[in-house]
Amino acid sequence: MKKLKKRFIVPALVFILGMCVLIGLIYIVGKSQEQQNRTNAKLNAMTYAERIKGELMEGIGVTDTLKQVVISNDGNINRFYDVAANMMDDSIQSIQIAPNGVVTEIYPEEMNESGKIDLINDSDRGEISRYARDNDTVIMQGPLELKQGGYGIAVRNPVYLEDENGQKSFWGFTIVILKVPEIFSDSVEALSNFGYKYSLQKCASPRDDTYEWVYGSKKELNNPVIYDFDVYGDKWRLEIFPKSGFYNNRYLLYLFIGGVIIVLLLTGLTAALIFINENRKNFKRLAVTDALTGIYNRHGFDEQVEQYMRQNPQKHCVVAMLDIDDFKLVNDMYGHAAGDGALKKLAESMKQYFSKDVILGRNGGDEFNIFMPDCTVVEVKPFLKKFTEETRKFYCKGEEHTFTISLGFAEYPVLADDRSQLMRCADMALYEVKMRGKNGCMAYREGERIKSRAKLGFAVKDIIDNMPGAFIVYRADKENDEILLANSELLRLTGCKNMDELLAYTGKSFRNLIRRDEQESCQKSIWSQIDGGHSNDYIFFHMKKSDGTYISVLDHGRIVDSVHNGRVFYVMIMDLKSLQRHFGDCLELVEK
Repeated sequence: MKKLKKRFIVPALVFILGMCVLIGLIYIVGKSQEQQNRTNAKLNAMTYAERIKGELMEGIGVTDTLKQVVISNDGNINRFYDVAANMMDDSIQSIQIAPNGVVTEIYPEEMNESGKIDLINDSDRGEISRYARDNDTVIMQGPLELKQGGYGIAVRNPVYLEDENGQKSFWGFTIVILKVPEIFSDSVEALSNFGYKYSLQKCASPRDDTYEWVYGSKKELNNPVIYDFDVYGDKWRLEIFPKSGFYNNRYLLYLFIGGVIIVLLLTGLTAALIFINENRKNFKRLAVTDALTGIYNRHGFDEQVEQYMRQNPQKHCVVAMLDIDDFKLVNDMYGHAAGDGALKKLAESMKQYFSKDVILGRNGGDEFNIFMPDCTVVEVKPFLKKFTEETRKFYCKGEEHTFTISLGFAEYPVLADDRSQLMRCADMALYEVKMRGKNGCMAYREGERIKSRAKLGFAVKDIIDNMPGAFIVYRADKENDEILLANSELLRLTGCKNMDELLAYTGKSFRNLIRRDEQESCQKSIWSQIDGGHSNDYIFFHMKKSDGTYISVLDHGRIVDSVHNGRVFYVMIMDLKSLQRHFGDCLELVEK
C-alpha cells in the first residue's frame, strides 16, 4: 500500500512543484520580456522624438531666416513673395509676416486671405501671441484646422529691432504654418513601419500642462512608453506602444507547453533552466571562443591577457606556446577528422591539468597558448615539463594513436615589456624545442639570438630528421664546442629519447661524445685538418651512448659560417658496424 501511494504521491508532488516553478518562470520571463521590450521602446521613442523635434526645428528655421531678413533690412521686406517662394516645401502651408502683430503678407496668398488678422488682439490667438511678444520666445499653436483641409501648427517668431541707442522695440512676427502630419511624416511613418502605435501630443501653451493630441495612429494608448521633449519652450510628448504588445504571447505559450512536457518527463525544470543559462553564457562567449576546442580563440586570449597585464603591470606571469608534433602528418595520414580529435584531446588535457585562473587559448591550427598569472618560470617549469610529457591519444577508425607536443614559455616582466613581446619570446622557445628534436619544453633564455623562422623553418628540421644517417651541429670552438642540433637518427644512435637527454649526459659538449682516451687525438686531428685549410675528413672514434656503452663510428664534417651561431661544424656520424655489414672487410682497415 505504501509503495502504491508513493507511486502516485511522489509524481503528483513533483508535478505540482514543477508546475509552480514553471508558472513562476513564465511570470519572470514575461516581466523580463516586457522590460526588454519597454527598454527598446524607450530608445525608439527617444530616437524618433528627437527626429520629430529636428523636423519641427527645420520648419521653425524658416521663421528664423525670415526674421534675419527683416532685421537686416531694418524692418522692411522687399520682394517678400520671392523670398517666401524659395523657402516653401511640401510640409509648409503658408509663410506670413505680421508687423505690429497684424498679418499683412501671406504666401501663397490664394485661399489664405482669412489669415490676415490682428494676432495680438484676436480672441483665439491673442493670449499666446502676447506671451511670445512679451517673453521674446518662439511659440507654436495648434494643431489648428485649416480651411484648405487638414491640420496645421502655427509657428510665430517675435522680431525685435534695435535702434542706434541699443534700445529694442517690438517689430512683429515672422510666421510659418506647418502642415500636420506632413512636417514629421518621415518619423511617424518609420515608427509605424517599425511596428509601433504612436500618439504625438503637445501642450496648448507654455504655461499649460494639459496635453492635446496632435497626430498619431491612435489617440489613447494603454500603458505606453512616454518620451517628453521641448521645442522652444513648448512641451511635446510622444507615446508609443508595440502593435503586438510588450508580451510575446506565442513565445510564452510555447514555453509553457515545453515546461509541461519537461515536468511530465521528470527531467526537471531546474535542469532546463541550467541548460538555458549555459546556452546564454555560451552565446556571450561565442565571439571569443574557439568553436572546436571550447577554449579562447586568439582574439579572446589576447584580450584576457592584455586586461590582466594592464591591471597588474608589476606582477610576474608566464606565457607558454605549444603545438602538436608533426601535426601535418596526422592530418595527411589519418584525415582532418582525426586531426580535430587530437586538437580536442589536447584542449581537454589542458583544461583538466591547469587551474581555473589559467587562461587557455588556441591561436589556430595546432598552436595553443597558456597564460599563468602571478608566477615565475622557475615555479612553473616542473609543472609544464610534467604536462608536456603526458601521453596523449586520439582515435581513427577505432584504432588508438599517440601524439606528442612541444612547448616553449617565457616570463613577464623579466624578458618582455608587453604581451606581444612576451608571446614572441615564448614562440622562440617553442621553435628551439622543435629544433632540438620536439616533444619537450623549454624556457626562453635571455639574450638568445632571434632565429628567423622564415629562413629556417620546421620544413628544414623535418628534412634533417628524415636524413638516412645521424647528423649533428656543434659550435666550432676549441674551448666551447656547444651542441646546437641533432637529428632523430643521432638520438636513436646514442640511445636518447630527446634532445634534452642528449644535452644532459654530454653537458652540451661534443667532446663528451668521444671516449675519454680518444678525445685529445680526435680534437687534434679535426683542427689540424681545419688549420691546414682542408675540409674535415673522416675521423674514427668510439662514441659514448647515454647508457655508458660505446659504439665505433666514423664522422665526416664540414666547418661553415652560420649567420646566427658563427662558425659551426655540420657532421654526419656513421655506425661503423652497420657500414661493415654492408661493405664487408674493406672498412676493417679504417678501424685499425
